[in-house]
Amino acid sequence: MDAERLKEIMKKVQSGKLTVDTALTQLRHLPFESLEEATIDHHRSLRCGFPEVIFCGGKSEKQIMAIVEKMVEKDERVLATRVEPHVAGRLVKKFGNAEHNVVARTVFICRRSTGRRKRKKKDGLVLVVSAGTSDIPVAEEACVTAEAMGCNVERLFDVGVAGIHRIISHREKLWGADAIVVAAGMEGALASVIAGMTDRPVVAVPTSVGYGASFGGIAALLGMLNSCAAGVTVVNIDNGFGAGYAAALVARKNK
Repeated sequence: MDAERLKEIMKKVQSGKLTVDTALTQLRHLPFESLEEATIDHHRSLRCGFPEVIFCGGKSEKQIMAIVEKMVEKDERVLATRVEPHVAGRLVKKFGNAEHNVVARTVFICRRSTGRRKRKKKDGLVLVVSAGTSDIPVAEEACVTAEAMGCNVERLFDVGVAGIHRIISHREKLWGADAIVVAAGMEGALASVIAGMTDRPVVAVPTSVGYGASFGGIAALLGMLNSCAAGVTVVNIDNGFGAGYAAALVARKNK
């Protein structure tokens, strides 16, 4: 249940197209709904601007399907992250409007009442940058998240500091974005470079890409946390979702 859906119900009650009792039935599960092994926060969209997101790691297929079914039943947008291929296949088969991004390991299901072709005008522009090709899965997770939240997204991949002329040649894109996500492994230097080239807020996401001394992304994490460039915010290692979410909140507020 988001603000848009709540307004629709209230307008229908006001116009007489919907009875008070029917409206109460539709609102019955606010603010949350308890399942056998999960408690769905149906009120989150009203509080935070986007519904609860399903992190599929550690969840069984049965648990994931049950949560998704309830959210779809309430006509909520559904974003599931870290989805295993066989689970994604089942979701796509069961829900005709489900969109599976293989690279990002995500599944997004838009509201039935909105549909793919009737999505509202998008707000703000998020530019998602990856240092290397190996960082793209994390970057794509950020892209899917920002798009699901209603933002325009541009991708700029494989423009790391080993060939710094690549990112310099795209400085107009940096200046044109409302918020920038930078996914980088190794030493994580790209976030500092980009933050030093633009006045746009930069959300840096360290990736676990690199050889042994990168310590599975810890080196990039520390490098980003110690950035000498102002305006860099850092999320957890490989957390493309968190980076895309933060950038989308900023981009939407700028519009």
